Amino acid sequence: MSVEKNIRVLQPVILAGGGGTRLWPLSREHYPKQFLNLFGEESLLQQTVRRLDGLHVKSAGTTSAAMLVICNEEHRFLVAEQMRVLGREAGRIVLEPAGRNTAPALTVAALISATAGADPILLMMPADHVIQEAPCFHEAVAQGLELAQAGYLVTFGIVPIRPETGYGYIAMGDAIDGQGGTHEVKSFVEKPDEATARRYVESGGYLWNSGIFMMKASVWLAAIGRFRPEIFTACRTACAHTSVDGDFLRLDAAAFSNCPSDSVDYAVMEKVTAQSGFKAAVVTLAAGWSDIGAWSSLWEISRRDPEGNVIRGDICAIDAANNALLAEHRLLAVIGCDDLVVVETADAVMVTRKSRAQDIKRIVEWLKTRGREERLSHRRVYRPWGSYEGVDAGEGFQVKRIIVKSGGKLSLQMHHHRAEHWIVVRGTARVTRGEEVFLLSENQSTYIPQGIRHRLENPGDAPLEVIEVQSGRYLGEDDIVRFEDLYNRS
Repeated sequence: MSVEKNIRVLQPVILAGGGGTRLWPLSREHYPKQFLNLFGEESLLQQTVRRLDGLHVKSAGTTSAAMLVICNEEHRFLVAEQMRVLGREAGRIVLEPAGRNTAPALTVAALISATAGADPILLMMPADHVIQEAPCFHEAVAQGLELAQAGYLVTFGIVPIRPETGYGYIAMGDAIDGQGGTHEVKSFVEKPDEATARRYVESGGYLWNSGIFMMKASVWLAAIGRFRPEIFTACRTACAHTSVDGDFLRLDAAAFSNCPSDSVDYAVMEKVTAQSGFKAAVVTLAAGWSDIGAWSSLWEISRRDPEGNVIRGDICAIDAANNALLAEHRLLAVIGCDDLVVVETADAVMVTRKSRAQDIKRIVEWLKTRGREERLSHRRVYRPWGSYEGVDAGEGFQVKRIIVKSGGKLSLQMHHHRAEHWIVVRGTARVTRGEEVFLLSENQSTYIPQGIRHRLENPGDAPLEVIEVQSGRYLGEDDIVRFEDLYNRS
């Protein structure tokens, strides 16, 4: 990145990792909450990207660089596809070989951005937050930019509206001259118990920690090098041995996997004192923020009916009040129920009181100990070429509904243990079967014997829908030998 010395560069950094376990069964490990349309018609990731639109930083001589998105290997095609649907291109999509929390992610972003003598101001935003008032967010960013330019490590604090035990807090210090709504950071406080949280809110001297940060790349690298040199060293090595894979930038797997896991708060922000040689500031953010950390949080920010119910899907609610009721595949009926969360998906139904919403992670833990697939994937599984959904299964057979997007192409592959029968329901399919290549139209079908190389692709402009019937003694997804793949999967 090469810019004139008098031009400041704002580098947006979107962190698109995370699992969102408290929003199960909608949010799952292979398709977590940042990719879901939980609040509005677009996913939380897409809303985060759009939030940058109209970010007119008032300070003269500032330009914005192409955004940097950091995610893990599992979600790389989801990120790329959702960006494509928006009509946006990330400057880079950086792949983490393993999750190591926010401090290594921000360090990687700083190292990648601060090249060729550039020293951009990083704006780090999690991809799974809701901010309803974009102009207010832009104003806060403009304030944070001035502080970051002056060498501050900047965080954004939310005015608390209730005693919340699920958030960390920031104790505000002295106001910073000439910057309304900005203060020195006195201290970061861990998630409190209810009595302590109530005291914080009543005092007026504390803000919720939003997890949004801003600082010069050079300042962050100096701070992480000072307070957590092992993170800095591992990330520097990982960035020095990157490789380009299509739209993605891969970090060195061995170096990054050896990096300690830590958050921005723990690694640096909590260690900043007057004697440390660094300074931290907090900008008050009043922009309708929520991290949607639990179903109760979604209920709070969503539109409700006259009885206080959040209704999504085919719902019958009789004598019911203040519930969150979400149905994806069938009628959901409740009667005489108050203050519940009921979520229905194709393969699971979850019921809890709103007051126990934070405990849903215990369900995910239960599923994990039993090796249940419901923890990892929905019945519909997304792939870079489209998606597939299990329809039925039994001894020696399995039925799937496959959707291939326009131009999508499955890998050239072979199965040792199963045969497949494809029926085209909608669209046109190009089929490779051994040495043959032919087209199938609606209501036509073909048979793929066991051990034969084959490929399915969509040459048309509309989605291709195929019903696949598998038969054989083993039907696992790991029975795939790939010979060629458009998406560079192994």
